[in-house]
Amino acid sequence: MSGTVPWRPGDAAGAAAVLMSGGVDSSVAALLLKRQGLETAGFTLKLPTHGTPADDVLKDAGAVCRELGIPHYEIDLEGIFSAAVIEPFRAAYENGMTPNPCVFCNEVIKFGVAWDLIRGEFGEVRLASGHYARITGRDGRAVLTRAAVRERDQSYFLYRLSPGRLGKVMLPLGELDKSEVRRIAEEASLPVADREDSMELCFVGACGYREFLGRGTSTPGDIVDAAGKVLGRHAGIKNYTVGQRRGLGIAAGEPLYVTAIDPVRNTVTAGPRGSVLERRVKAVSPVVHIAEAFHAGSGLSGKIRSYGEPAACVVREVLEGGGGFEAEFAEACFAPTPGQHLVLYDGEGAVVAGGVIEKPSGRE
Repeated sequence: MSGTVPWRPGDAAGAAAVLMSGGVDSSVAALLLKRQGLETAGFTLKLPTHGTPADDVLKDAGAVCRELGIPHYEIDLEGIFSAAVIEPFRAAYENGMTPNPCVFCNEVIKFGVAWDLIRGEFGEVRLASGHYARITGRDGRAVLTRAAVRERDQSYFLYRLSPGRLGKVMLPLGELDKSEVRRIAEEASLPVADREDSMELCFVGACGYREFLGRGTSTPGDIVDAAGKVLGRHAGIKNYTVGQRRGLGIAAGEPLYVTAIDPVRNTVTAGPRGSVLERRVKAVSPVVHIAEAFHAGSGLSGKIRSYGEPAACVVREVLEGGGGFEAEFAEACFAPTPGQHLVLYDGEGAVVAGGVIEKPSGRE
C-alpha cells in the first residue's frame, strides 16, 4: 500500500476510508464525508483493466484528493482480482452461466480484501464508496436498503456484503440523484465533474465482454430445440446467454430465444419466448440480512437482474444449512439467468436475502 502523505486518524470511529475510482460518484462521496468533519482518505485499487488505463484512474483519483486536501493511497490487488473475479468470470461463461462479476468484486475485493488491508494499517476505520444505496437502522442493527432515487439504486450489487460489517459502511450518495451529484462536483470544481459514467466492466473496457471472452478458445456445437432437433450451429457456448435472441442465425416462423445452455453436450437450446418465462426461481449460496423475514410463505419483492423494479413474490422454500431458496413470482419473469442473482426486498426496500440463480425450475 503506497500513499502520498501519511494518514493518521486520531479516532478510527471518526475516520472514513473512501474507495475512489477517479469517477464523479466516489469523488463526491469523499467530498461529502470531509464536509461532515470526518477524517477522510482516498484509496484507489489497482486492478487489471482493458479500458481506462490504471495509471489514469490513479491520476484522476489523486487529483481529486489533492483538491480536497486528503491523503491518497493505492492498493495493488491485480493478482487477487484476476484469481477471484476474472478467472471465475471466464469459467462461468464456459460452463453455460452468465455471471455478474461486480457483485463478487464488492463482496470479495472492495469490502473484503481491500477493507481488511486498510483496517490492518489504520485500525477499525469505516469504509465508504460512491454506490447509490443506503444503510438504515432497524432494531439496533444496520440494514442495506435501496437508494432514495430508485432509478439509481445499486443495492443489488451490494447484497453479498457481510451483514456484520454494514454498521461500518458509509454510502453518502444514497439520498441523491446523479444530477445532484454532478452539481455538487461542479460547484466544488472537482476535476472529474464532467467525467462520463463507465458503462462496461472495469476489466473489460471498450472492447466489450464478448471480445474479452473471445481471447480464449471456442468450440462450435449444435443449436437444438427442446426435443433435441438440430436447428443450426453455435460458435461456442460462452457467446450465448439465456434469454438471448440476436445472433442465433436461425430462420424460423417465430422469434427464438436461448432457453438453456449445456456445457457437457456443448449445445444451446432455443425456443419461443414462452419457454423462457418462469414464475419459480431457485438460488444458491444465499446471504441473509433479515432472517426473521426470510422463511417459507414470506411475501416479498425480488429482482433477477440489476435493472428494473423488484416484482412481487413469495418465498416458497428455504433449505436448511444455507443450501438455497426458491421464490415464486406473481407474474412470470423473463429469462431468469443462471449465474445472475435473485435479491429479495421487504416493503421498505431493505434487502432481506439474495443468492446466485440456478437453472430455472422445470427447464430441461
